[in-house]
Amino acid sequence: MTADAAAELHTLIDLIRYGASRFNEAGLTFGHSYDNALDEATHLVLHTLHLPPDLGPAYGQARVTGAEKAEILALFKRRVEERVPVAYLTGEAWFAGLSFKSDARALVPRSPIAELIESGFEPWLGGREVNHALDLCTGSGCIAIAMGHYNPEWQVDGVDISDDALALAAENKARLHADNVQLVKSDLFAGLGGRHYDLIVTNPPYVTNDETDALPKEYSFEPELGLRAGDDGLDLVLKILRDAPLHLSQEGLLICEVGESEHALMKLLPEVEFAWIEFKVGQMGIFAVECAELIRHNKHIRALADARK
Repeated sequence: MTADAAAELHTLIDLIRYGASRFNEAGLTFGHSYDNALDEATHLVLHTLHLPPDLGPAYGQARVTGAEKAEILALFKRRVEERVPVAYLTGEAWFAGLSFKSDARALVPRSPIAELIESGFEPWLGGREVNHALDLCTGSGCIAIAMGHYNPEWQVDGVDISDDALALAAENKARLHADNVQLVKSDLFAGLGGRHYDLIVTNPPYVTNDETDALPKEYSFEPELGLRAGDDGLDLVLKILRDAPLHLSQEGLLICEVGESEHALMKLLPEVEFAWIEFKVGQMGIFAVECAELIRHNKHIRALADARK
């Protein structure tokens, strides 16, 4: 960017528009919290200026200082040239209306499960009482901590196999004062002993090997452990379906995100009554299934899961 071009940028709107134009021009890939250039540019500008994400449009004409402009343009440059996700540039991601610390120790928070958390998981819970809930593959802790935040009467466990992810989750737990959340290191259910839950929520790795290999550069900054899940994306999902009944209460509910691997799952288990959840933007590859349904089909699920490495 030339000095003359920079000199023509004066206001928040100028910078947001300029950033969005450069991002689109560069052909960036979006999908880490935001799905478009305008929202990413807005996040970078407001974060750098220490302004809230819901800042009113009246402030769009507010002028920035030379030092502020330089800091914003430097972030724009890194986003374009290095392809670093916005959340890693700012160290912050918003999820379910809460601000989480975000860095390369875990995936950027971005699951549609946020919408379920804010709606109290209804109508899927059907008014049933939840005392203990589990977030399996918690990563940054965003799902577990958001569940605990909106449901202070729940006891929530957040489980992950990664020490790095759990360290980040612990920082987010302290950041958001989530005293009703406990973090546990475990390979899926292996370290949970006899713990039982009324609700298990999980956003496990579900990207196929081919898809992982072909992901745009933005995803290379994230830990592959949180993405890659075999040839059909179901290596971990099948194990979760197999073992979840051992850790669900009799009337318990499992909610699981599988993304594009939904089609492979339906092909493998057409007999299982998965309830595919409709979000404001449509279906997003997330299902709810009752404990009783998993028990009913456990023999087939177990055979499929046991056949995986």
